[in-house]
Amino acid sequence: MSRINTNINSLIAQRVLGQQNSRLTKSLERLSTGLAINRGADNPAGLIASEKLRVEKVSLAAALDNAERADQIVNIAEGGLQEISSLLIEVQSLVEQTASDAGLSQAEKDANQLQIDSILQTIDRIAATTSFQGTKLLNGTFDFQVAAVDADVVDFEINGAKIAANSTQDVTALITQSAQHAGLFLGLVAAVVNTGADDADSRLTFELAGAKGSREFSFASGTAIADVISTINQFKSVTGVSAVIEGANSVNLKSTEFGSAQFVSVELKDVTAGQIGNVDQQNATNEAVAAGAATNFTALTAAERDEGQDIGAIINGVTARGRGLTASINTDVLGISVTLTSGANGAQGLGSISVLTISGGGASFNLGPTIDLNNQVRLGIKNVVARNLGSTLVGGFLDDIGAGKSFDLNNSDLETTQKIVAKAIDQVATL
Repeated sequence: MSRINTNINSLIAQRVLGQQNSRLTKSLERLSTGLAINRGADNPAGLIASEKLRVEKVSLAAALDNAERADQIVNIAEGGLQEISSLLIEVQSLVEQTASDAGLSQAEKDANQLQIDSILQTIDRIAATTSFQGTKLLNGTFDFQVAAVDADVVDFEINGAKIAANSTQDVTALITQSAQHAGLFLGLVAAVVNTGADDADSRLTFELAGAKGSREFSFASGTAIADVISTINQFKSVTGVSAVIEGANSVNLKSTEFGSAQFVSVELKDVTAGQIGNVDQQNATNEAVAAGAATNFTALTAAERDEGQDIGAIINGVTARGRGLTASINTDVLGISVTLTSGANGAQGLGSISVLTISGGGASFNLGPTIDLNNQVRLGIKNVVARNLGSTLVGGFLDDIGAGKSFDLNNSDLETTQKIVAKAIDQVATL
């Protein structure tokens, strides 16, 4: 009969030693790696959670790097724009100096024009050379690409937009309210002021005020309406009010600009004869005469006033801010301003229009841990060369003030030259 001798205590000691060695190995592994979970066997569910957290950590670190890089790019672009803005302010100063015609010799005017030409060349150079790691920033590289611009859109500015990959974004506007001039109608009894044999000494004196200022006008009996209009228009840059003939015997007084910031006010100062006419307010929905609103001159005891109206619109489902003919929105999905045509009698045509389609472009930055529209920022940086700064709405563009061009310092319309430079300053500052 065979017999096996077994040392139970030894076997127990070996098993315990093995367990302790295994635990010691895990502890040393965790101490050396700094990780509580080194393999799936350590904690299967915990391993899945930890790997997801590691991925998020790496993605967030990359997003932070992207944000820092975006900040650097924007700072460089803004530095170039600040230089251009400073140059434009200097141009504005030169235009203002040259407007003092009697105080400058022709040689000094030519020197100012030469300086402006040099500044225009510098602006073009800054636009062409401002770059980040070889990528041009101000030459239109990151401008938005658009298509199908509606005929009623005379100007637009896209500051930001979110566009999915291989996709486009349509911009539509629902015009809910038309922009209007401020306006009053001076209705006279005939084609001249206060005709009649017994009214030879009569006169009509009134103060006309607008958004830019006021002026007092006095017209003697027999003054033709055409002369009344001509006299008022001589001072439209002072008052902000222009005049045109309306019908046979009326003068239509209109603000030179659209919007609620504009107004026209007429206050009677003196009328030495009887009733020679009346004042009509503008209709609330268009720029026609308001029915039943006429006030006789002799009954005009206080100033008659009318204010303009801003355009009202909803752009891509967002209520837009209206200012004159321009409607704008600024959301995380789209930042755009659109200027529409004035239309007949300030009517832009109420209803929906397809403004334009954004087909691509822009400087795109991904500032979150996932690649999607929520974490995307896309900025539009237009080409800021002289030929693109300005607007047809103010008369021209910045390169039109160069030597020999339409609005250089030797032209007779420095008012338009100043408006072009002011518009360019606004565009650069807004950008």
